[in-house]
Parts: sequence; structure tokens; C-alpha cells
Amino acid sequence: MTAVPVQRILVFIHSLHGGGAERVAADLTHHWAQAGHAVRVVTQADAQGDVYPLHPAVDRQVLNTASASGGGLAGIWANVRRVRALRAQIKSFQPDIVLGMMTSASILAVLAARNLRCAVIATEHTHPPSQSLSPMWLRLRRYAYPRAARVVALTQGTADWLAEHVPGSRLAVIPNPVHWPLPHGEPRLVPPRSPGRRCLLAVGRMHRDKGFDILVDAFSRIAAQQPDWDLIILGEGSAAQRAALQAQIESAGVRERVHLPGRAGNVGTWYAAADCYVLSSRFEGLSNTLLEAMASGLPVVSMDCDTGPREVVREGVDGVLVRPNGDAGALAQALAQVMADGALRARLAAHAPQVRDRFSAGRVLAMWQDEFDAVKRERSLCAE
Repeated sequence: MTAVPVQRILVFIHSLHGGGAERVAADLTHHWAQAGHAVRVVTQADAQGDVYPLHPAVDRQVLNTASASGGGLAGIWANVRRVRALRAQIKSFQPDIVLGMMTSASILAVLAARNLRCAVIATEHTHPPSQSLSPMWLRLRRYAYPRAARVVALTQGTADWLAEHVPGSRLAVIPNPVHWPLPHGEPRLVPPRSPGRRCLLAVGRMHRDKGFDILVDAFSRIAAQQPDWDLIILGEGSAAQRAALQAQIESAGVRERVHLPGRAGNVGTWYAAADCYVLSSRFEGLSNTLLEAMASGLPVVSMDCDTGPREVVREGVDGVLVRPNGDAGALAQALAQVMADGALRARLAAHAPQVRDRFSAGRVLAMWQDEFDAVKRERSLCAE
């Protein structure tokens, strides 16, 4: 087998303080460093508060430019400082590829690498309609993305949106790899072990996009019909977000049946203890938790978001997709069906772990290498 030439890869991301894109950055750079590539990760925020560790061979650099920008001239000047600091990192490391992780980092990477001998690959990790970007960032995205060597979307749905709204972008679709086996970090929380109780599990940050308010509404509608099931929402958010969700639980009269343990670093233990996984999101990019739950052998019930779940779940084979998206009644009906039917859960669960192969690190890394090679060929042709 022909060896892959050593490449120099610089990954730019705001922080490693938690989140799906941050985990993917840590995973990808781990594999690239393990394969012998020279890898540098540049963050705006410092390492204090990092959730995802980097491979020992990865060079970590910090710009210390993470403070809020504000608006007006102050915001413009803050971003000029970021571009200058990142440009200095690019010049010192001399990468073949600069990978911007998420929208603002991708835009800044294109600006910082202008006229330098490297290719910039931008990435979108959420579906753009779910973002709240200022007019300035929207204009900058329309300027920057057509100047990137590639714009990588997690799903075909997001790629289609970019083709329409950011014309001129050279698009590719590369999903996140499923992280398997799952890591066990801190904090370590112990799942409740209650004989005779079944667990419906949801995992994610407490944010409106995740639709936990819809989930609590749906569960409260069927709780009396499914007296041996409890709902656990694993994750954290702001104090206000947690308080609002807890107030909804109290108002719905399901305080004894719905639990909010917080964020767990040993999420794999919770998947193993659950009987079914539910994704109630209004918007998704490509859900890491959905992939993890299926890799752990859980049957899944998922909202059919505009992008994401429909590219993971094979309806009727390893999960159930709920339509219309955002409808608590439809979600309640689908959950009731799966929760009441042990044979159905077993059949879906039997096929769910196939995501370990369908979204394996090997497959995803091969897709990235194909794009790296294609970009290199294109740049060689342009230089002739």
C-alpha cells in the first residue's frame, strides 16, 4: 500500500471547552498525528477549561483573543487582531492545509491565509439557518467561502443550502466520525439503578435548538401510559435554561419521572444503562450523540430535522424518524409505540451498531484525505 505523504495541517478553532465540533477537532487531529502528519491546533481561548485532550504530538498554540468582540469599530478591531495573530501562526508553521472549524473560525482562516502558500478548508458544523449571524458575518461568509479551497458540510442538506445561499463555494460533504469506543472522562456520574424501571435517554446541551421543551411535553403526554419508564436528560446549560426546563417539568406533573443529572464525562455508561434514545432537536448538523447512542446499541426515536438524522437513521431498520419536526404530539406517538414494543426495540437495536462501520474513523479520514489530495491537485494545476 502506498504511504500517504506527510502533510502539515493547522486546525483553527475557538476553544476545546466542549461541544461537537471541538470533539471532532480533537479526534481528527489525534488520528492525523498518529498517522505521522505534523499537526498544530490554534485556539483563541487558553487551555484552562479544555474538555477534550489532544494527542501528545499535536502542537497547541493559543492566540488569547477569545474575549467578546462587541459591535462597531471595537468588534472590527478585535477581528483584525485575530486575523493578524492567526496569520503569524500560519507563517511560522507553514502548513499545507489550514482547517477552520465552524463558521467564524473558517472566515478568519480565509482572511488570515490570503496570499500565503496554503489551502484553506472551511467547515460548517451546524445547519446555517439555525445560526444567528450578524449582517457583517453573513457578508464575510459570502466573501470568504468562495475563496476557500473547500467548504466542508456535515450533511448533504447543509451543502445544498450553501450552494444556494453562498454561491461559488467548492463544496464537499464529510460526516463526523463516530467516536468508538466512547471515552470516559470527568465528571463521572453514576446512572440510577432502579429495578423494574426503564430509561428513555436524551443527551445534549440545554439550548432551544435541542428541543428538550418539546421532549418534556411529549413525555408528559404518555407518562401515565408508560408507568415503568423514566426520562433522563443528560447535559447542562445556563442557570436560566435549567430553571426553565425544571419549571416545565414541575408544571407538567412529571417531577418524579424526569431527571436532569447534569453533564457526564462517562456518557457511555449512561447509554449502556438506557433502553431507548430520543433526539428532540429542532435543528441539527450531524448529531454526535445520535451516532454514539446507535453505536452503543440503542434503538432511537429522532425528530426528522431539515438535516442530520435522516442521513444517519435508516427508518424502520435502526430507528424511527418523527414528522413533522418540532411536533410534540407526533413525538409522543412515536415514543409510545417504541416504548410499548420490546420486540421492536430489540430489532432496531440489533442494527443500530452498524453506524460504527458506516461512520467509522477510517472511512471519514479517507474522505478527508481524498479532499486533501484533490485540493493539492487543483493547486498544482493552477500553478502550471
